[in-house]
Amino acid sequence: MLQLKGTWRSHLKSEFKTPYFENLDRFVRAEYESYPCYPPAKQLFNAFDACPFENVKVVIIGQDPYHGAGQANGLCFSVNDGMAHPPSLRNIFKELESDMNLPYPTSGDLSSWAKQGVLLLNATLSVRANAAGSHQKQGWEDFTNQVIKTLSAEKSNVIFLLWGSFAKHKIKLIDTEKHTVLESGHPTPMSANRGYWFGNKHFSKTNAVLTSFGVSPIRWG
Repeated sequence: MLQLKGTWRSHLKSEFKTPYFENLDRFVRAEYESYPCYPPAKQLFNAFDACPFENVKVVIIGQDPYHGAGQANGLCFSVNDGMAHPPSLRNIFKELESDMNLPYPTSGDLSSWAKQGVLLLNATLSVRANAAGSHQKQGWEDFTNQVIKTLSAEKSNVIFLLWGSFAKHKIKLIDTEKHTVLESGHPTPMSANRGYWFGNKHFSKTNAVLTSFGVSPIRWG
């Protein structure tokens, strides 16, 4: 069931033969056969399909897919076009408005970011409907940690955006001599309303770093 395609597969091929990944595959298969789960099975690796390994310029790390019907599309913080924007995504867009002087986006689908080289990576790539965190500690975190380690080891000048304490713990997987790390509070209202999110200017800072590398900036809006 868990079939990663494209160039990512060659960079991560050793993971697919490990006991943890075989157990994860069995677990995810059983969950999708027994319960409604998100994102749809064909979008489990959407973050990778939309942003090939060689294109990665920026990494944003989330925790879990949205667990409501029709929301998750395999990209962290992103929802399908036409869906209401969850609170964290609203705050991301509010910061984008003030930082980049852009209009608030109508669509919550972040596919356009992914196609420009932003890897929108959740630590856990699936979830049972209406059961937040239900697929955690089954092997996904081992896999996505290896994704971060591989990016760190095999690429240079990637910008990692670590939002909130969960994402900040991933810094130990990143070679900060080779890459840029920008940290902030999480965009969830609990953090944002305490002053830990708004004003971080991560969108403009990211583009400034990319430009300094001679790389095209992200069109965030």
